[in-house]
Amino acid sequence: MGFAAGASFFLYKPIDRDRLLKLVRAAQDNMEHERRRTRRIPIQSKVRFKVGEEEMEGETIDVSMSGLFVRAPRIAPVGSSLRMSLQLSQRMQPIMAAGSVVRILGGNQMGIQLHQLSLPDSERFEEFLLPLITSE
Repeated sequence: MGFAAGASFFLYKPIDRDRLLKLVRAAQDNMEHERRRTRRIPIQSKVRFKVGEEEMEGETIDVSMSGLFVRAPRIAPVGSSLRMSLQLSQRMQPIMAAGSVVRILGGNQMGIQLHQLSLPDSERFEEFLLPLITSE
């Protein structure tokens, strides 16, 4: 019931020092993983979108492991599902992904949450972003 309610860890009494330290380390690892997943890295790269049959082009403002913030001349409405091709660098093949628009800002910027990347694309995406995330 505790896990279903959102708990990640339990600590039983009497408190054992070694168990407490293990719990703290596990919680820190969990927080570090979440920080890496949501950390925004300012990167300007080309991105192509397909919403239904309509195609659009834009440029990323920042990128995280879980999404993109993009500037584009035309944007899709919040909730729109998109397929996209992201060109992070000239040396890499484009990364193909699916996502959805979760926010619009200023009329020409949209936040996109990533939902689906193939395993090879996900690995290349992480390989590109993780060194940038850990250097900040």
